[in-house]
Amino acid sequence: MAKAMTTHLDVVSAEKSLFSGRVSHLSVSGQEGELGIMPGHTPLLTPIKPGMVQLVKQHGGEEVIYISGGFLEVQPGGVTVLADTAIRGQDLDLAKAEEAKRAAEEQMSNPSKEIDFALVTAQLAQAVAQLRAIKLTRK
Repeated sequence: MAKAMTTHLDVVSAEKSLFSGRVSHLSVSGQEGELGIMPGHTPLLTPIKPGMVQLVKQHGGEEVIYISGGFLEVQPGGVTVLADTAIRGQDLDLAKAEEAKRAAEEQMSNPSKEIDFALVTAQLAQAVAQLRAIKLTRK
């Protein structure tokens, strides 16, 4: 039986390391769209937007980690996701994410002159990404 190709992945935030191990592939939300990373991928350094890292571990288990944004680095020796904030999908709070989404949508539909559209848009993107991660984790 052929040995499955894997690469080393580290997912780290300012607070802690969330994952360190071998994966057969991963997906992440890049600034230009979804990125799929397989062993042997061309070296790359790119910003990533709020979304999730979906990874398939060396022996087939899957994991979803929400990230609020950061950078993806692909090198011959492995892949690193440097996230501003990273939370395992199963640790996300559904009620809190739904409330954040509702609050951001309300601010956008009833704008006052003090509203910071860039900030509210970023908050909405983060809430939607958290809800997607929760949905994938709990399917």
